[in-house]
Amino acid sequence: MHKMKCTYFCGVCKHAAGKGASNRVRRSDGFVRLFLLERVGIWIVMPGCAVEPYKTLSRNAGQHHRGDVAVDPVRLAIADKNPLIIRGLRSLFTEDGRFETVVAATDGELFLDCVERMQFDIGIIGWDMAFCNAQEVLEALADRENAPSVIIYTGNLGPDIPARAMALGAAGFCSKTQAPEHLMDMIMSVAGGQMVFPLSRGKRHDPMVSLTAREREILKALCDGKTNARLAKAFGVSPNTIKFHLRNLYEKLGVHNRAAAVAMLLSR
Repeated sequence: MHKMKCTYFCGVCKHAAGKGASNRVRRSDGFVRLFLLERVGIWIVMPGCAVEPYKTLSRNAGQHHRGDVAVDPVRLAIADKNPLIIRGLRSLFTEDGRFETVVAATDGELFLDCVERMQFDIGIIGWDMAFCNAQEVLEALADRENAPSVIIYTGNLGPDIPARAMALGAAGFCSKTQAPEHLMDMIMSVAGGQMVFPLSRGKRHDPMVSLTAREREILKALCDGKTNARLAKAFGVSPNTIKFHLRNLYEKLGVHNRAAAVAMLLSR
């Protein structure tokens, strides 16, 4: 295991770091805030038991070539409330030599901590996050010199969000319903100094359109008051799979629980 040092520390972090950890500082809120692998040089920023050290840098990290010219990779930071999204993006960027993932955070406040302590070019952040949402992050970065560019990557399909993000200084907006290649192309455009936002035609987007066939089936089943266990049995999957679908469903609809999701369906 790599030698690790915790800037902030709780019992979970102590267990992960082992006996060789140093410079430990216990916070009153009990959160693991920053986690450094000294050899690898990547910071992991997650609260509580969500600590998961990155094992390696991007597999193809280092310079890549654009034509005959060697180009340094775009250094990225990820902030999203869903650890599965963080893992997915990290894996995506690991396979592409144009990018280097430097840091990951699970809320906006931690992302701002990363801005203070790390050097990166672009932040990929969700719109809805705990403690400090994307709007508050953008407001905090507005007066900061040499602030990183920010791309909003979200499942919240509120029709006014792209325009609000642009007004607050974001460099791009990408929906989680779009293909991953679209996000990567957007990152390269933003790294080249461009702004990338969807064309607004003044029509309200129907969030139901973004649901997958299985998510629509589960949403309809919610109207019958089925528990997660009963849904899992009905669809022949595990309860954890149902929870995964529900998280995605809620995020796409911009709601926080099944009652709100059912109300949205019944109001159509």
